[in-house]
Amino acid sequence: MSDQSNSVEIRPISGAIGAEIHGVDLRELDDRTAAAIRRAWLDHLVIFFRDQNLTPAQLVAFARRIGEPIEYPFLKGLDGFPEITPVVKLENERINFGGIWHSDTAYLDCPPMGSMLFAREVPAAGGDTIFANMYLAYETLSAGMRRLLDRLVAVNSSAKADVTKTREDRLRDGARADARREYTAEHPVVRTHPETGRKALYVNRGHTVRFAGMSEAESAPLLDFLFAHQTRPEFTCRFRWAVGSLALWDNRCAQHNPINDYHGFRRVMHRVTLAGDKPE
Repeated sequence: MSDQSNSVEIRPISGAIGAEIHGVDLRELDDRTAAAIRRAWLDHLVIFFRDQNLTPAQLVAFARRIGEPIEYPFLKGLDGFPEITPVVKLENERINFGGIWHSDTAYLDCPPMGSMLFAREVPAAGGDTIFANMYLAYETLSAGMRRLLDRLVAVNSSAKADVTKTREDRLRDGARADARREYTAEHPVVRTHPETGRKALYVNRGHTVRFAGMSEAESAPLLDFLFAHQTRPEFTCRFRWAVGSLALWDNRCAQHNPINDYHGFRRVMHRVTLAGDKPE
């Protein structure tokens, strides 16, 4: 196995978040290169690779270099690879999977550490994904707002109406038999990243319904402000997909939103989710 670590090139794609990694074949990683990739991931929150040619087995093998692959709670995985969730929008469908700003499965007691998405089929144009930096979302708030949020706990649900709509097409043909009707979890509004020690805003439009001890109506004004604040353009980057592209994002400090602007075209991605711990 060759040593690729000296040829790894990291190119930031915005001032706030995201970097492309060049000079790497993810099928042939040595330990030094895998460590360099993981450091870049922690530094840039989401990293991207181009022109990769990965079988399902090789995709899972790369995922294991970063963390522990786990199954998505609502949908069945690929035959023989339950950790790989097909993320599909067909030509006749109007709603895209996960098509709202969110942090993956924040309704679980232990949300995933990270996720990776690998492009199998993409439209000629459209279907980009936007990512946002939740460290900056927290750090740019006023000192008074940070003190308030540091004490709050958020209630997150898998049944929030806007996000359940984005699963409907896939649930018709790929639902897991053991999926619960609703998952709920309470997490701190501000979480501390267990590896970097930085604080990140941890509410999201897809799953957060209210603050613990408050009603939805009471929570809505502050949540609406936070949802708008955390996706300000200066906190984001945008990635244009091509077949063979792979994104790896840190679910503990980044959010993402797949743009639904390619009606009439097919898009097929493979997603792997990495086990995480309970937010603190």
